[in-house]
Amino acid sequence: MSEPGALRMRLEGLVREVAKFGAVGAVGVLVDLGVFNLVRHFSELPVVRASIIATVVAIVFNYLGFRYFTYRDRDKSSRTKELVLFLVFSLVGLVIQNGLLYAATYGFGWDTPLQSNFFKFFGIGVATLFRFWSYRTWVFRALPAKEAVQTAESFLEKAPRQAVRRQPDHV
Repeated sequence: MSEPGALRMRLEGLVREVAKFGAVGAVGVLVDLGVFNLVRHFSELPVVRASIIATVVAIVFNYLGFRYFTYRDRDKSSRTKELVLFLVFSLVGLVIQNGLLYAATYGFGWDTPLQSNFFKFFGIGVATLFRFWSYRTWVFRALPAKEAVQTAESFLEKAPRQAVRRQPDHV
C-alpha cells in the first residue's frame, strides 16, 4: 500500500474512533449532568459531592460503552489490568473535572444552578481531553499489527475445518 493510502486509512480510523468515543461520551455527559441535577434537586448534598456521585455513575456507563462499542476490537487479554487502568485514569479525570467545579464554587462563589452546570460541563470537557488520550494510549490498547495478523490467520485456518464438519454425511 502506498504511503498516502496508509496515512489516509490511519486518519479514517482515528476519525471513526473519535466519533465512537464522542458518541459514548455524549451520552455519558447526559448521564453525568442528569444524575448531578437529580441529586442536587432531591438532596441537600453540597454541589461538589453531588457532582462526584454523578461522575462515578457516568464512569461506570462510559466503561461499558467504551469496552463494548468504541474499543470492542482492541486487546481483551487482560481485563483486570484494563479495568484498573480505566479506574485510575477515570479518577484523575474526576479530580480534574470536579476540581474545576470546586474552584468555581468555593474559590469564586459561582454556585447558582446555572453556574454549577456550566462549570460541571466545562470540567467534563477538560477532563475528556485527558481521558481520550489516556484511554486510547494505556487502557484500550490496539493489538500490535503482527498479533492482529496472527489472530486473523488462526481464525481463517479454523473456519474451513468447521465448515467441512458441518456438511451432511448422507453422500
